[in-house]
Amino acid sequence: MIKRMAIMLSAMAIVFGGLYGFQAFKATMIKKAIGAMANPPQTVSTVIAATDNWQSSLKAVGSFKAVNGADLALQASGIVQAIKFASGDTVEAGQALLQLVADDDVAKLTSLEATAENYAVVVKRDEEQIKFKAVSQATLDTDNANLKNARALIDQQRAIVAQKTLKAPFAGRLGIRAVDLGQYLGAGTTVVTLQSLDPIYVDFYLPQQALAQIRIGQDVTTTVDTFPGERFTGQIAAINPKVDSTSRNVQVRASMKNPQARLLPGMFAKVDIAVGKPQQLVTVPLTAIVSNPYGDLVYLVDGAAANQNGTARQSFVKTTAARGDRIAITEGVKEGEKVVIAGQLKLRNSSPVTIDNSQVPVAETAPSIVDQ
Repeated sequence: MIKRMAIMLSAMAIVFGGLYGFQAFKATMIKKAIGAMANPPQTVSTVIAATDNWQSSLKAVGSFKAVNGADLALQASGIVQAIKFASGDTVEAGQALLQLVADDDVAKLTSLEATAENYAVVVKRDEEQIKFKAVSQATLDTDNANLKNARALIDQQRAIVAQKTLKAPFAGRLGIRAVDLGQYLGAGTTVVTLQSLDPIYVDFYLPQQALAQIRIGQDVTTTVDTFPGERFTGQIAAINPKVDSTSRNVQVRASMKNPQARLLPGMFAKVDIAVGKPQQLVTVPLTAIVSNPYGDLVYLVDGAAANQNGTARQSFVKTTAARGDRIAITEGVKEGEKVVIAGQLKLRNSSPVTIDNSQVPVAETAPSIVDQ
């Protein structure tokens, strides 16, 4: 009887033990399933960190300015008699562009010239007669003074006549004509704009800290939205010897060749000045950098091949100034490591990830806009 009860108790223990083990196994599986549901793998895109020839640069925005540029106008008023240019013409310095009616002024000039010629004859006669004391020295002095005055009046009248003719003060390209034949022009009315386009200046501002990195003759590269993908080169021509006390910026002027006159005064320009010596640094796309109050960081992927699962790992980094779509990392990432460039929003340390690089955009140091 006792043996029979022992066997029954043993059987019951085995049954209850099996049930308990099954429940424990079930609980463990449920816990794992819940954990997997709470932290599912995140799909990310990655690139392999690689070293590149990197040089720091200063960036600024500026405007193009003509070496010589002016809105041409006349000092005198009058009726337009002749227009000797067409809109958009290229002209030489001193070339006549417009003539006002000046008949009255020319006639007055002729009269003054005749008077001066008469005074010249009188003076010459006095100089001959004074040898024989036929005239006094006072008479000769008076006639000389009259001759000088007459010649001065001629010069004055010639200046008045010249003011009726508009001439190009320097060589360049004319703008659009703003007057018509027979129109009355008041003094100072703009006739046409004249711009000297080759070479051309670009003016921009840099913070005062940049003064130690720039010098006269240093190469400058500019880009304009008008010609996407093109880069125009020049050299620093002048650095303002005064720093603006409000902004603490200094004005810099670069000169660049413009033989085809594609760059025009007033255009907006993006300026890039290479400074320092080139270095071999690890570079990654700019989208890899995640900023937070504690500093910049990136997510690296450990233990994953292409299109396979892996684990994300945070790494705080030190960076240089960005160039285009890329940025150099001086500390925190080694060459050959997988760097997440998209999909970081839900990542944490040790987050499981799945790599999908089917649509990874190209990151360039000097990206260009392509019209499609």
